[in-house]
Amino acid sequence: MSIRWVLTDEQWAKMEPQCLGKPSDPGRSGTDNRRFVEAVLWIARTGSPWRDLPPEFGKWNTVFKRFRDWVKADVFQRLFDAVSEQPDMEYAMVDATIVKVHRHGQGAKGGPSGQAIGHSRGGMTTKILALTDALGNLVKFVLMPGQRHDTKGVRELIAGVRFDALLADKAFDVNWLIQELGKRGAQVVISQMPRRRAPLEIDLEVYKWRHLIENFFCKLKEFKRIAMRSDKTDSSFAAMIYLAAGVINSR
Repeated sequence: MSIRWVLTDEQWAKMEPQCLGKPSDPGRSGTDNRRFVEAVLWIARTGSPWRDLPPEFGKWNTVFKRFRDWVKADVFQRLFDAVSEQPDMEYAMVDATIVKVHRHGQGAKGGPSGQAIGHSRGGMTTKILALTDALGNLVKFVLMPGQRHDTKGVRELIAGVRFDALLADKAFDVNWLIQELGKRGAQVVISQMPRRRAPLEIDLEVYKWRHLIENFFCKLKEFKRIAMRSDKTDSSFAAMIYLAAGVINSR
């Protein structure tokens, strides 16, 4: 079976120092970290169960156990940070997208709400709330149950992040956010709700660039494991997003 590799040499050179099991690490060294990361990307791209992992990547249960070890050690977020360039924060964009949860992604201990899974019109779903830079590259994201309103995770998302302007659709036209942006001295480029008595004037030319965050979501959902969540835990699902977004950011 011919396997299509995803990572370029340049991407891997940035990722490699963040991996577990390097020769410089104490204890047993991991065998072929690059092949392992490619195995996780194969799962992310195809949406296949771990048991269907091609034998060229090794024994599926060994690869899965290693994946969970890396998830617990926050390695995938470090890989994302390593390959992502310095963000262009001339302005930032915030938006959310819904993903349906496959039945294989249900049943984790503690119930669905503890794993960012909830009931919405589409059934069992997870919401990905994302903040991107001016180029549409991911900066941060938050996972929420699908029925949660888009604005519920925004405070956490923008905490500690500096930007000159924030672009968003009318779902984010809420008073507390407008006031927060005013305190920061950031330009408000948020589509106004019809019910607002004194709507703000926004720069419509700048607002047009909001399509870049929508483009990011389209690219992210090309990874089938993300388009339909198959991971029981939010930590594993977040790891898949970090890895996929790192590849997208560094293309």
